[in-house]
Amino acid sequence: MRTATYFFIFLNLSLAMFEEPAVYPLPFLVTSLVEVLCLLVFLGRLAHFATVTLHGVFWKDTKNICIMVAILLSLTDLAIYGALRVHGVRSIRWSRIVRPIFLINFAESRQIRRAFRSIRNTLPDITYVFLLFMFSLLMFSLMALKLFGDRNLQTAEGLPYFRNYLDIVFDLYVLVTAANSPDVMMPAFDFSSWYALFFIAFVIINTYIFMSLFLAVVYNNYKKHLKVTCG
Repeated sequence: MRTATYFFIFLNLSLAMFEEPAVYPLPFLVTSLVEVLCLLVFLGRLAHFATVTLHGVFWKDTKNICIMVAILLSLTDLAIYGALRVHGVRSIRWSRIVRPIFLINFAESRQIRRAFRSIRNTLPDITYVFLLFMFSLLMFSLMALKLFGDRNLQTAEGLPYFRNYLDIVFDLYVLVTAANSPDVMMPAFDFSSWYALFFIAFVIINTYIFMSLFLAVVYNNYKKHLKVTCG
């Protein structure tokens, strides 16, 4: 039963690769039949669990309620999507976001629930560090707007450089990962080499200090909560 449950959970989660928009698209009829099969297996597993559990205990368990709600939402979404598709109306499968519920809430997924619970308990502990990081990112973005916004600089593609605040926030957020380095600083550097100091300061503070601090807080708190959960 455990192997079968894990197999159909994996199959259900894998449907995202074959449903529109898909990496390897399959006909809607094929993916819908596979999803219905998975949901029937989940419902059968839940019914089997109900037969070996006291009635009051079964209905008080939030995991069982979550699974039933997820099955109902998935079937409703599938029916609405299919009906709209028949009439030529394009829509999205919003029920995809509930599929991980099956992975977390079945009785066989005790270890996954422990890890998920540890992550949930860790989130409040890292909120302050995350807010400090976001404050630093927003302040540097504001400084970048003041430094470069009125200089009519352009990127290599001929697009406006650092003139929109939200675009600046996104570009500097990507710079924290070094994915757009050094391209993001080249228009400013070509205008004046002194502007490189701004990006150097940003990388030192946000990439090397805040990211290291954030990683340390996440690791230590997750480890602490994992010991409490497992112990």
